[in-house]
Amino acid sequence: MTIQEIGRPRKRKEDAKLLTGRTQWTDNLARPGLLHVMFLRSPMAHARITRVDVSGARDLPGVVAAFSGQDLAAEQGSLPCAWPVTEDIVIPDHPPMAVSEVRYVGEAVACVIATDRYRAADALEAIDIEYEQLPAVLDMNEALAPDSPKVHESGNQAYSVKINSGDIEAAFRDAPVVVDRTYIQQRLIPSAMEPRAVLADTDGESFTLWSSTQIPHVLRVMLAVVTGIPEHRLRVIAPDVGGGFGSKLQVTAEEVLCLLLTRRLGRPVKWTESRSEGNLTVHHGRDQIQHVRLAADADGRIRGLRVSLLADMGAYLMLLTPGVPTLGGPMFNAIYKMDAYEFACTGVFTTKMPTDAYRGAGRPEATFGIERTIDELAAELGMDPVELRKRNWIRHEEFPYTTVSGLTYDSGNYEAATERAMSLFGYDKLRAEQVDRRDRGDPVQLGIGVSTYTEMCGLAPSRWLGEANFGAGGWEHASVRMLPTGKVEVITGSSPHGQGHVTSWSQIAADALGVPFDDITVLHGDTAVAHKGMDTYGSRSLVIGGMAVLKACDKVKEKARKLAAHALECSPDDLEFEAGAFKVRGTDSQKTIQELAFAAFTAHDLPEGMEPRLDSDVTFDPENYSFPHGTHLCAMEVDTETGMVKIRSYVAVDDIGKVINPLIVEGQLHGGIAQGIAQALYEEAVYDADGNLLTTTMADYLLPSAADLPSFVLDRTESPATSNPLGVKGVGEAGTIASTPAVVNAIVDALRPLGVRDVQMPCSPERVWRALQAARQGTREGAGR
Repeated sequence: MTIQEIGRPRKRKEDAKLLTGRTQWTDNLARPGLLHVMFLRSPMAHARITRVDVSGARDLPGVVAAFSGQDLAAEQGSLPCAWPVTEDIVIPDHPPMAVSEVRYVGEAVACVIATDRYRAADALEAIDIEYEQLPAVLDMNEALAPDSPKVHESGNQAYSVKINSGDIEAAFRDAPVVVDRTYIQQRLIPSAMEPRAVLADTDGESFTLWSSTQIPHVLRVMLAVVTGIPEHRLRVIAPDVGGGFGSKLQVTAEEVLCLLLTRRLGRPVKWTESRSEGNLTVHHGRDQIQHVRLAADADGRIRGLRVSLLADMGAYLMLLTPGVPTLGGPMFNAIYKMDAYEFACTGVFTTKMPTDAYRGAGRPEATFGIERTIDELAAELGMDPVELRKRNWIRHEEFPYTTVSGLTYDSGNYEAATERAMSLFGYDKLRAEQVDRRDRGDPVQLGIGVSTYTEMCGLAPSRWLGEANFGAGGWEHASVRMLPTGKVEVITGSSPHGQGHVTSWSQIAADALGVPFDDITVLHGDTAVAHKGMDTYGSRSLVIGGMAVLKACDKVKEKARKLAAHALECSPDDLEFEAGAFKVRGTDSQKTIQELAFAAFTAHDLPEGMEPRLDSDVTFDPENYSFPHGTHLCAMEVDTETGMVKIRSYVAVDDIGKVINPLIVEGQLHGGIAQGIAQALYEEAVYDADGNLLTTTMADYLLPSAADLPSFVLDRTESPATSNPLGVKGVGEAGTIASTPAVVNAIVDALRPLGVRDVQMPCSPERVWRALQAARQGTREGAGR
């Protein structure tokens, strides 16, 4: 009897080597004759480079070479932007190493290559460089003013995009209630456990690049384009990667430069960032100003929604920079029905590190904007925020449902998820306690935060990405190889960095082929092994990459069916497949798929015209996104005398369709919720008036530890997706998307009777205290924006 693997809480195959150090991170790798490169980085946010002299560094012991941007100008090209969201978008040249002008603190201006990284770092001090300082551009509103200093000669606006659906003017005309709010999505710095690292090598003809990257296949294509190295002579390997969260979904300056340097020197070159270097130069996340206006009837029914965003691009457009804020465009309407919707977004250049994808990529920002505004509408109407949501959400019997923004949600049950969350949370009891505390004038007030979310994930289909001017497809590739001894190799183009692909793909293949879980291995992350792929981001791994594995298994079975029919002397139609064996109906005759693998290998007796192999591969392109959803509830205690906040309880009920491995799902949700809470309470990238990043170390950039977080209560409902055979949806970003508004709504809910309508993130004790003081003084800040 074969054990059903899908749905089983298997411990991850990957973890033993990861947890015991028997693994290969990029920085662990060594090559004969290895050199180390370190980069001199601009101390100014905006300046002309008037002089660079690297000769002093070249003369130091252990130094092999040193280069300025000018030395590499003819070959370094421009870092790519693969998502030009409008026809008239401005995409400035983005040299990996600055040649004549720097536009953010941390931009590389020169490099030293030495026999060890410490000599290279010391030699940077011998480089003589002079700058002519230019004005920094930091504030988005000021950047769009006609008299603002320019980041680029073309100006400070990268693009402007608008979408409309329905009669928005009619929706707002004579609306009984209009809620008008402005929210700040602060700038965040992704902080993966493993810092970025790159190693490049060459045999004189071909090149290999090892990188801590999420996208080895995309990186290979882009590096070939930028450097001119023919793609077939370039191999990219992502070894074990210690987290990414979008920060390694990038074509970085360091990857390009390491490749160019090894081409020049004919020797392997490695770079590993320090944590403070990473805070300066890994692309940042979020950084939006959201103006949200919502029109409603007196009974709370939503009539229309207007959203206007300013999105900080930073100094350049990196791989996906302009598309990230627009990804939220179809999601501000969330789970709600309405008559009309308008979304406008302007991308703005500033002299800061560029922004790009960070866990959720546009969807957390959209969910925050709408869920905060729904709570504000509930307060305006004096309604319970859950009841208001129920009045406006799509009911389960209405699926599939085409939203006002044009997406078709295939399945869902917001009622079931919310009811289960409220039960686990003890919603009514907590509301009663809240009233009691308010009546008693307790200095520690209780707030209850609600977040009901949905997201579009599984970045695809390719035709839709084409309509959005995305520079690649959304398909994924997988191969399944039946080895002669009956063991199985699954080769996936989806490259993991902590998601548990090896375990989940083994479970899918075990059930599909009827072979033992431990008889399956999964290969990934090497363009010479997994030759095709679109890699890992946007919660697309399972719903696209996992489905490619399933369909490749199906093709293996079809080949095996033909061979089994030949061996058993029957028609293929007379065979049924069960528990890994083809059986002739009504008889005891059977052949296991593992026996058939050996028969294909020997090729002694094959059907006419059959190749001696069962191996198969599939490139899968889905028909639709997947739409997980859920309800997150947060109870927050807020000390009105000190501003201290404490999460008392947190409940999350998510609907991600069919679950492959519950342990992995819980791990993804725990990590995602932690990151969303971190935005709400702790994290913020801060620049001073001259454009210097002040949060360059872990002492300055606050990340929560396990001690700072509560024990999460998790549960699930299940509305299977209709867009794939297993009914699965994505889970990698769900926790991050849902949790931030739940936490901030809880804080505001606790303080609303005291006149506070908003607290800007991160909601530190100081900011909470200041909001309380402002409210007590009757200022506009205390009343909200």
